[in-house]
Amino acid sequence: MRAATSGRRRWFILALLFSITVINFIDRQTVSVLAPILKQTLHLTNTQYGRIVAAFQFGMMSGELPVGALMDRFGVRISLVGAVLWWSFATGAQSLVRTGSQLGLTRFWMGTGECGNYSGGVKVTSLLFKKEERTLAIGIFNSGSMIGATIATPLIVYLQHRFGFRAAFLVSASLGLLWAPLWWFLYRDPKPASVDLDETLESTLTSSKPATGVRELLRQPSLAAIMLCRFFVGPVMQFYWYWIPSYLFSARHLSMSQIGLIGWIPFLLGDAGGFAGGWSAGWLQSKGLEIMKVRKITMYGGSILCIASLLVPVTRSIGGAFFLIGIAMFADNFLSANMFASMTDLFDEHEVGRVTGFSGVASGLSGLLFPLLTGILVDRFSYAPVFYLVALMPLVGTIALFSLGSKGYRTRSSINEAPAL
Repeated sequence: MRAATSGRRRWFILALLFSITVINFIDRQTVSVLAPILKQTLHLTNTQYGRIVAAFQFGMMSGELPVGALMDRFGVRISLVGAVLWWSFATGAQSLVRTGSQLGLTRFWMGTGECGNYSGGVKVTSLLFKKEERTLAIGIFNSGSMIGATIATPLIVYLQHRFGFRAAFLVSASLGLLWAPLWWFLYRDPKPASVDLDETLESTLTSSKPATGVRELLRQPSLAAIMLCRFFVGPVMQFYWYWIPSYLFSARHLSMSQIGLIGWIPFLLGDAGGFAGGWSAGWLQSKGLEIMKVRKITMYGGSILCIASLLVPVTRSIGGAFFLIGIAMFADNFLSANMFASMTDLFDEHEVGRVTGFSGVASGLSGLLFPLLTGILVDRFSYAPVFYLVALMPLVGTIALFSLGSKGYRTRSSINEAPAL
């Protein structure tokens, strides 16, 4: 049941979620920005680097379900603090690695905590924001991923040039350690007893339902729809996060200084996509469109724009390649804001943490497999076939969501339209 929370305080809490998402992605981007240096220092091939990326994704996949369950069981206040501290110590430990295997192990450790960012964030927005506000709220906190990736590129390159690459891991780790006390002292999990009397019948019915068992969740086609969508959509942005610095260095022949100077530009466009996806959904809802139509318009529109990736390998100019990559990142983040919001469309608030966890397992599995495939394709062929794949995967994921989730949308819509008692 959603607690009555003042508008100003809700947005302040959202700002905290946005800031930890920024920190989360600075932490995870440290390795990708430093990839050209790490490959030389640790003597890694693209295939070996792909295994390190896969190790992080395996950690994310392994942590999704237990962390999501912790969020539902103990609340976001304590669970998110624990996740942030866990991954921050793992980030700092990466400054000590001497081999590719050690880096892979610490990245796995880091992934088991970083998955808590989305389990906690989606749950908090479902508790504090009404349905018509959630997509915008999720778009705002999710846009922290792009802001973090945008900041990370010049920040990490600067730290590497000034202090060495190991210092970059320590600085990024310290950010999470500074954030955790703020969340602990400023956030409180909403209490069910304090509710808004204007809540809809749906919220009243939802709050009185017993906890949904895992088997019951697994039997719902809507869960399969969410999981398949995230399976195909997740690796797209992960490719841009983890491989673009290496692509710019090896295929476009930019120096580390040049990457630090301009490599953040596509991520800034991606950030705009998160805001635009949330705002567009809210605007369409304000025009009276039912929620499934809103999601179809925004998600199919975003997936079609992602096809811009097809042109990146055949574009000769660096400026043209940057523009196309930026459009694809904008589109994928536009789509993702609505994909995450669809979890709150299709499931009750007491299920959202575990649903996000299950979908994270699907994303983690594809995130585990896709970097391995990427490394092999790049070593044996080029980046071109990878760009072709990421151009089409969002469309496949969107089709899967609405093919399997349409019944769930219709069912939820009928509940929303039920007359108040």
